[in-house]
Amino acid sequence: MMTRSPIRALVRGAALSGLSLLATSPAFAHHMMDGELPATFTQGLLSGLGHPIIGPDHLAFILAAGLAVAAAGLPLLLPVLFVALSAVGVGLHVAGVGLPGAELLVAASVLAAGAVIASGRRLPVGGWAALFALAGLFHGYAYGESIFGAEATPVVAYLIGLAAIQSALAVGVAWLLRSRTAWEWGRRLPRLAGGTVAAVGLFVLAAQVIPA
Repeated sequence: MMTRSPIRALVRGAALSGLSLLATSPAFAHHMMDGELPATFTQGLLSGLGHPIIGPDHLAFILAAGLAVAAAGLPLLLPVLFVALSAVGVGLHVAGVGLPGAELLVAASVLAAGAVIASGRRLPVGGWAALFALAGLFHGYAYGESIFGAEATPVVAYLIGLAAIQSALAVGVAWLLRSRTAWEWGRRLPRLAGGTVAAVGLFVLAAQVIPA
């Protein structure tokens, strides 16, 4: 029997998390080093570790990846596909290859992932894999903005930091949620969390398409 207090706690926590995410400026989210280009291995590593956390759209998708794995019973290592393609996206940006509309597609990927989870519908593993791969490419391209023009050493360190933090968050969230009995109470909890993710994606998307 589902009690009210855990749901209230989730809603309260989701609301606070959503507000804190929405309060983060998308422009600031792409400049971990206050706009400075990382010049050392340590700076590159710290920038890579911090970039996905301070970006509301990036963080929301990473958490959604872990959420989807837990709620839909997907392979635990599936988010690694997102991480791998994000490294490819960074490489494309650093190499000067253009991906038009990357920021819009990043926000759209967050909205899509959250909407699917919130709907409670089952998406095949192949569908999630395709979403993770495409999202990873465009999120990675956006990540590349803060390292574009840097030397090879900080770029390598940046990629190491990105891979470490994204893998830890996505796989960690999936593992923790799978181990929680509360997650087996029904579909309401994952759908509420998915709705919060979708709200973040919608906000970021609207902020980009609606003139300030």
